[in-house]
Amino acid sequence: MEAYKQEFIEFMVDCEVLRFGDFVTKSGRKTPFFVNTGFYRTGAQLRRLGNYYAQAIEEKFGLDFDILFGPAYKGIPLTVAATMAISEKYGRDIRYCSNRKEVKDHGDKGILLGSPISDGDRVVIIEDVTTAGTSIQETLPIIRAQGATDVLGLVVSVDRMERGQGTKSALQEIEETYGLKTTAIVTMAEVVEHLYNREYKGKVVIDEAMKAAIDAYYETYGVK
Repeated sequence: MEAYKQEFIEFMVDCEVLRFGDFVTKSGRKTPFFVNTGFYRTGAQLRRLGNYYAQAIEEKFGLDFDILFGPAYKGIPLTVAATMAISEKYGRDIRYCSNRKEVKDHGDKGILLGSPISDGDRVVIIEDVTTAGTSIQETLPIIRAQGATDVLGLVVSVDRMERGQGTKSALQEIEETYGLKTTAIVTMAEVVEHLYNREYKGKVVIDEAMKAAIDAYYETYGVK
């Protein structure tokens, strides 16, 4: 596993973005692990996060695109952090754009904030995590309503590696249904590989009991 992925896993643990216990996902699944990028709360944390995203984006998509789009609300800081990191790390000036939950009818009117989207723009979508692939159904129509755009793909922080609406993973379904490339900074398999039975800062994050709970979760929701 690449060093930056190992660093990112530990970074998520340090920021309490990646937690283990009893949770319920947006799609209603009971899960022993949860990823919440809302816990990145400082400038230093967002700077590091942007760099991890930038590296994952460059590896999968290159930098020959125009706009990084982050769905409201969590996608807003992700787009800002990642576009700043791409500028600093690679010298490429990518525009950022997000949607509003409510259309604004005064001042900077419309449903978008940040850069407008125009015909011919090549767009990469950035999200925190995709569980069942439901958010992409809301995001794509917003982007495509702006003009004849080329949506290249989706990048998330963690691939939860579980089924979407059918028997394939959510990211696989997105690729097949919408014709998009997808990538993640890390997968849950990489998280488990790095943390299982390994002491980190005086604590074993994924012990035998937690590993058993994760395995049981994937028996129910994992890709068959």
